[in-house]
Amino acid sequence: MTDNRFFNRSELIGILVLAAFLVVVLPLTLDVFRLNLVAKYLTYAFVALGLVICWGYGGILSLGQGVFFGLGGYCMAMFLKLEASSVENTKIQSTPGIPDFMDWNQITALPFFWKPFNSLTFTIAAIILVPGIFALIIGTAMFKRRVGGTYFAIITQAVAAIMTILIVGQQGYTGGINGMTDLRTLKGWDIRPDHAKIVLYFFEVGCLFACIMIAQFVRHSKLGRILVAMREKEDRVRFSGYSVANFKIFAFCIAAVFAAIGGAMFALNVGFMSPSFVGIVPSIEMVIYTAVGGRLSILGAIYGTLLVNFAKTSLSETFPELWLFGLGGLFIAVVLAFPNGLAGIWGDYVQPRIDRLIASRKSKPEGWTDSSVADGAPAE
Repeated sequence: MTDNRFFNRSELIGILVLAAFLVVVLPLTLDVFRLNLVAKYLTYAFVALGLVICWGYGGILSLGQGVFFGLGGYCMAMFLKLEASSVENTKIQSTPGIPDFMDWNQITALPFFWKPFNSLTFTIAAIILVPGIFALIIGTAMFKRRVGGTYFAIITQAVAAIMTILIVGQQGYTGGINGMTDLRTLKGWDIRPDHAKIVLYFFEVGCLFACIMIAQFVRHSKLGRILVAMREKEDRVRFSGYSVANFKIFAFCIAAVFAAIGGAMFALNVGFMSPSFVGIVPSIEMVIYTAVGGRLSILGAIYGTLLVNFAKTSLSETFPELWLFGLGGLFIAVVLAFPNGLAGIWGDYVQPRIDRLIASRKSKPEGWTDSSVADGAPAE
């Protein structure tokens, strides 16, 4: 029988444990610097969460999620950069009132496509709509022609490479290889002090849990069941009268929007945005986060993101030249040893033991005692 509950018992416990870990344990045990690092890690968790829907349930492996992460990040960075580029802050430039990198490239007026980003409302809408529309265009072009599998993964890699080249090449409009730096305030509120970092951390955690609820809703809805059926037997779903292309487009678009939200939070928390987060390498790393946590588990993808980034930071600080080898070895280990990631290990080995322990305790009648122990004999 299908469990139609929004959360079963283990999922509810997992949500509460994650909430306690992120909201209580980490803020009480970490200093502001380390907590801001966790906030940076959590921005990638949005991408991993989208990949659970797209790759885990829909069977669509995208190796270009960095594109959407970058689009969301650049949308937020454009708003923050315009606010930091007021006439008063840029009066030493030859053209005050425009971002510094534009002035360095002899641009004398704000480009027309930058002007709407003076509005925070427009920026928030753009963070959702720009990557969503871009994913819709790519998905329609590919899935309507039944392009999928390895071919789709390679095409998304190509898109990531093209986007990186475009951003770097248009230095006067995007900041080039250096990206957009010196992001200072959000509607006059300074985002650089420690107390601001703490507020942004809790805001990001709230957004993450909102996305978890959306992903959980998709998973338990009829749409989620169709995505799983489509992943297993695509032809059967098509012959049943469903439009497989439309379901794939939806899964790809929701993954793009989640990634863009993560990118926007990255720009807010870290204070800059650059093309180094858009290309092929970061996109593949984002897939690894999901694989390590478990591509079929919403919470597992988040834990996997935190674990891999924590390991990356630790190894990079101690053995910087070995990190890429460690990352490659980790991915190979996931594929060969535990293909369902951390969530698979938990579901196959840990959860059954917990269930047996709970069941054994419930099966004992009230007031039951072991006679050997009651008589004073040592318990084995």
